[in-house]
Amino acid sequence: MKKENALRNALTLMKDYSQATGADFSVQDTNFVPIPEVLDNLLSEKNICLFCIKHSNHPDAKTQEDLSSSPCREMHINAIKESQRLGTTYTYVCPLGFIYWTSPIYPNGCFAGSLVGSGFLETSKQETCDRMYKVCEGTVEMPELLRMLEGFPHGEPQKIKALAELMSICARTLSPGSEEHNETKKRRSLQQSELEASIEALKIALPQGSPRPEYPIDKEQKLLEALRLGDAESGKHLLNEIFAVLVFANPGQFKYIQYRAIELAVLLSRVNISSVFTYSSMHENDGLIIKMIQETKNIDELADTMYRIMDELASQIRSFQGLQHAMALKRAEKYIMKNLTRKISLEEIANVSGFSPPYFSSIFKEEMGENFTCYLNRLRVEKASTLLTNTHLSLNKIGRSCGFEDQSWFSKTFKNYTGVSPGKYRSRGGKSPLKIPETGFSEDYLREISTGDK
Repeated sequence: MKKENALRNALTLMKDYSQATGADFSVQDTNFVPIPEVLDNLLSEKNICLFCIKHSNHPDAKTQEDLSSSPCREMHINAIKESQRLGTTYTYVCPLGFIYWTSPIYPNGCFAGSLVGSGFLETSKQETCDRMYKVCEGTVEMPELLRMLEGFPHGEPQKIKALAELMSICARTLSPGSEEHNETKKRRSLQQSELEASIEALKIALPQGSPRPEYPIDKEQKLLEALRLGDAESGKHLLNEIFAVLVFANPGQFKYIQYRAIELAVLLSRVNISSVFTYSSMHENDGLIIKMIQETKNIDELADTMYRIMDELASQIRSFQGLQHAMALKRAEKYIMKNLTRKISLEEIANVSGFSPPYFSSIFKEEMGENFTCYLNRLRVEKASTLLTNTHLSLNKIGRSCGFEDQSWFSKTFKNYTGVSPGKYRSRGGKSPLKIPETGFSEDYLREISTGDK
């Protein structure tokens, strides 16, 4: 009943679509048969398929069964199946040069039928007329064929693309609750195309008779490294290359490929495992991953599952790394504030954070927006500007109390940030000092670490 309702709604919507765009349409059920309500329109001269039917094997088409005898029926069915596979509109051209586009309907994720659009020519009218003349073997004169084509304008690519996209919107409107289903279809279609391209590349590099390629351990190591960095995109590219080798070297051996996928997935789940999971949750996570892979039924489902596992693990690692960075920078911040009166080296502060100097320098600049030396000098100038306006301490004492080892360094650095020397700054009674947050951290970062340091 739900499917019938979806098709009735589709008929109403497509009538409006046709009136607004000038395109012809058909609504087909799950058996790739036009619904009865569109039969009269399909039996009119506007349906060019009647020409092929008449001049092939059925001179006088009058029924639904007659329409099913079209020599192009298989082409239309394959196009609908392709749109199902893609989860979106599929555009194609028949041998005579007529353009068609079709979109599947999936109310609540269940296939209920398809929308089909037509009414435009991909070729010139003369070229289509010549093709029709060959089909009918000259039994219809050229002037009559040209008359039949009067209602079929040339379909500019942009116009057809717009018509197909509009039909896709109509199909989505008729498919409530199918958003995830369609996204899965699109994602798997893209993954399948990329996998097929990688397999084709292997076929070219290793023609028939060549030794089968060995499992790419080097790519596996690069994949693990990409995951450690939380780089899901690079990881999925490497995963695709590994899958291509497995499929190419083991044709028809899905269970074996599935087993190797389980091995690889468990390896991936152990990246940074000591930081992300407890011992018990590690086994629980492995169990879920193995179950997901065991439930796959073909290479497409298996590849999609592996890509999703990769995404999830990379997301967990990125989240954990973000927390690691936040806590490390907070430790660094506290240490800097306590030791602002003396010289602090990058190596010293990196050791406090728990990272190597190069890595700490990298994350510090990424999160703070400036390098460590600039940040430290800004804090010292801020403190010095306050002391210059609120105390009578000598310039030398103020410089030393703010971590500047000599008067010359203090004056030069202060002028770089304020535009004037410390003496002139004091003599002018000070001016609005450079506004640096109390900790130097952004508001987003402060919120992230507001739970406190351990």
